[in-house]
Amino acid sequence: MNIKAKELAIHEKDTGSSEIQIALLTEKIETLSKHIKQFKKDKHSSVGLLRAVNRRKKLLDYLKRNKMDSYKNVLSKLNLRK
Repeated sequence: MNIKAKELAIHEKDTGSSEIQIALLTEKIETLSKHIKQFKKDKHSSVGLLRAVNRRKKLLDYLKRNKMDSYKNVLSKLNLRK
């Protein structure tokens, strides 16, 4: 688990909360983005990137509907959306 994910954890052994999943997906998206810039013809990785982005979007929508304070905290900690 990366540093940003640990900051968002609800408790010490938290691995499944929406906040943690969003942080881990953000890290995966950044890694895949760098990879695709280098290997433009890698279509399998670009499909994986799209899936990760869509999954993160769904989780963010869930947080926005149910836990607005947590949603704002996640956006600020991960530097998502301005």
